[in-house]
Amino acid sequence: MSDPIDTPTPRRKPKPEVTTLGGRELKPSTLMMGYGFDPVLSEGALKPPIFLTSTFAFESAAAGKRHFEGLTGKRAGDVEGLVYSRFNGPNQEILEDRLAIWDEAEDALVFSSGMSAIATLLLAFCNSGDVVVHSGPLYAATEGFIAKILSKYGVTYVDFPANASANELEAAVARGKELAESQGGKLAMIYLESPANPTNALVDIEAVGKARKKSYGEADDAPPIAIDNTFLGPLWQHPLDHGADIVVYSLTKYIGGHSDLVAGGLSGEKRWMDPVRALRNTMGTICDPNTAWMLLRSLETVELRMARAGENAARVCEFLRAHPKVDGLGYLGFISDPAQKDIFERHCLGAGSTFSLFVKGGEAESFRFLDSLKIAKLAVSLGGTETLASHPASMTHLSVPEERKAALGITQNLVRISIGIEDADDLIADFDQALASI
Repeated sequence: MSDPIDTPTPRRKPKPEVTTLGGRELKPSTLMMGYGFDPVLSEGALKPPIFLTSTFAFESAAAGKRHFEGLTGKRAGDVEGLVYSRFNGPNQEILEDRLAIWDEAEDALVFSSGMSAIATLLLAFCNSGDVVVHSGPLYAATEGFIAKILSKYGVTYVDFPANASANELEAAVARGKELAESQGGKLAMIYLESPANPTNALVDIEAVGKARKKSYGEADDAPPIAIDNTFLGPLWQHPLDHGADIVVYSLTKYIGGHSDLVAGGLSGEKRWMDPVRALRNTMGTICDPNTAWMLLRSLETVELRMARAGENAARVCEFLRAHPKVDGLGYLGFISDPAQKDIFERHCLGAGSTFSLFVKGGEAESFRFLDSLKIAKLAVSLGGTETLASHPASMTHLSVPEERKAALGITQNLVRISIGIEDADDLIADFDQALASI
């Protein structure tokens, strides 16, 4: 009889994932409670522990070789294991599995911030001579990265307004393709942000797909369509259903939802994620384990939080649009433009809880309103449990040239508001007294 010390313990296998029950597909809100994690592999812990380690032990030298073959592309397929925390980790992998569920995506990646996700994405697809076609406005840092950073390396851009017509979209894509060919490059990406920050202007994703098809047909080298879905996702818009290839998130916002972390995410087919993953492995822009663990916690309540914030926003905006000191609202629930309303009805599942409030006056009146708020906090960001208000023209979009701000509707009387989960009547009272100060 052999000594039990010499008998190797069989490696435990994860339990198979349950995604259907009685022929019914389980909803994302249910899967957020356990998908991607087997308590048996973590001493029976109900929730995933935080895996604070820089490196992982291989079960054998052959396994280590196989992992690195996957990492370096010498073997088709994934890494198939844990290697080093710049590449992957248990918390990040569980988080990526759960993020992919919301967009019904094949794959997802997480990053140290929304901008590190965007920067890694663009760098993975762009080479010198290439062109990016993008909608406007974009988040100022995104627009700055394309115009100021990528331009250092020979990447140019063509932009179009978020509310561009089908003909204007076709012209922008064709112009981008022509410019790229004249520079010896390619049209690397069509990058959208919808709703746009901070105006809430919507981009017709389906029309963008048709514009791409007109220029490229079914060609394999057609550029991917990426879209920043931070303002509405993952609850109120599913861009992959409408022709987008890559969905971008600042996970800091609604998905994180508590204003206590910074992270970013991408989701889409594996063929689009693989080059980004390879660059992330090199650059180290992956989300850290503690932040990933916090995001796993946040995903359990994202539907509840976003639904409550959306209900609050509808009530607050109903009050604001009748106020004599309000000059207008950029709220998706009150769209008057027929073209924008058509996009909303086809693409959006809700009006969201972030909107622009146009006060009567200019910067002075906007500042007086902001400084008078008692419940809402004067801070940038959005999608948290608390209500936030800011002045984009002098804060988040200060670096945008004045003429471009004017063209995009980022005016001095625009205040961006993100409604939280407080009592709606209390928020109405706060906005009422703040508007009275103008």
